[in-house]
Amino acid sequence: MIPSDITFSCVDRFLKYVKYDTQSQEDSSTFPSTLKQKVLGEELVKELKEIGLQDVEMDEYGYVTGTLPATTDKENVPVIGFIAHMDTSPEVSGKDVKPVLHENYDGKDIVLPEDPEIVISVDHNPDLKDKVGETIITADGTTLLGADNKAGIAEIFDAMQYLVKHPEIKHGKIRVCITPDEEVGQGTKFFNVEKFGADYAYTVDGEQLGTIENETFCADSITFTFKGVNIHPGFAKDRLVNSIKVAAAFLDSLPKDRLSPETTEKKEPYVHPYVLNGGIEETMVKMLLRSFETEELREEEAELRSLADAAVAKFPKSSVEVKVEESYRNMRFILDDHPYIMENAKEAMERIGIEPHIGSIRGGTDGSRLSYMGLPCPNIFAGEHSFHSKTEWVSVQDMQKAVLTVINIAMIWEEKA
Repeated sequence: MIPSDITFSCVDRFLKYVKYDTQSQEDSSTFPSTLKQKVLGEELVKELKEIGLQDVEMDEYGYVTGTLPATTDKENVPVIGFIAHMDTSPEVSGKDVKPVLHENYDGKDIVLPEDPEIVISVDHNPDLKDKVGETIITADGTTLLGADNKAGIAEIFDAMQYLVKHPEIKHGKIRVCITPDEEVGQGTKFFNVEKFGADYAYTVDGEQLGTIENETFCADSITFTFKGVNIHPGFAKDRLVNSIKVAAAFLDSLPKDRLSPETTEKKEPYVHPYVLNGGIEETMVKMLLRSFETEELREEEAELRSLADAAVAKFPKSSVEVKVEESYRNMRFILDDHPYIMENAKEAMERIGIEPHIGSIRGGTDGSRLSYMGLPCPNIFAGEHSFHSKTEWVSVQDMQKAVLTVINIAMIWEEKA
């Protein structure tokens, strides 16, 4: 039984971690995409050693790993991993983060001190309604906070520290990994599942208190390269074909009331143009395809190909090339074969008075790819909200409950072995 007066270290750790600028970068030629991530990685290696974990290292790619040896005599306890990521989103600066603690939160909108126009509104953050009286941590309005996912790192480390200090608590071997470059979709690129050595794992990177996410989008990217005919505009009559206009016709034909991020929610699929580059002769449109079912991905692809062909038909002598790349698949297709992973997480939360919520992610996690790499890996809450924005926030009390959840997950796997 975990005592009610447990002393937590997760907040102090978190407030330290967010001051490290670990923003990752799209289209970088290095791995990790920004070497500054390794600066935090070095600090994390130091802390894991101080906590008392074994086999602690940061490899050449920036993966920080460590082992908490088993305290049980049982030989059949699965090895469990806990995973978080150190990088923050490329979308908003993570440099010179100044965290602000709002103690005894009063339930009202939170105005950030360095930019009064940045407001964390209750209307846009309905989970705040349940946080009255708690301590809310935000940034000051000039940067993101970095709770995504430094809150998860702090929670895992706090849980490991508690288990080291209490060897009487029975658990199997535990592996910890902090990954780089999750925010740019590369967090598992060099992840060595065999070397990590866990049978099952949990990413601690979710939002709402009590959330256990076992489902992600299936994701592909599709690139349309529209080709025209370039010639001097002064001699262009009946000869020039402007690929920019072909691409524009294609984009204008996309559905206006469905199938886009701004018109969909819950389990609805979408397509999303997010890169546009080009000139007269060639214009490239890159799009995301997202659906919880692979069959819907194929339907989205077919619809987009049809719209592209229709756009080309309007411009004689134009053409289009299409390239589809697979990104990741719904981890539920793997996790459904291992129901006890979810059951143990649910029980861990119930033991500390949290109502579990099984959820779906309108996105992906490291766990999506890891599940298909042979490491089944759902996602549990870390308490981070409004991530990738200056309105990001986390509750201290939610962080502490995440620590207790990790501890209880470790205990339950041992008990049920």
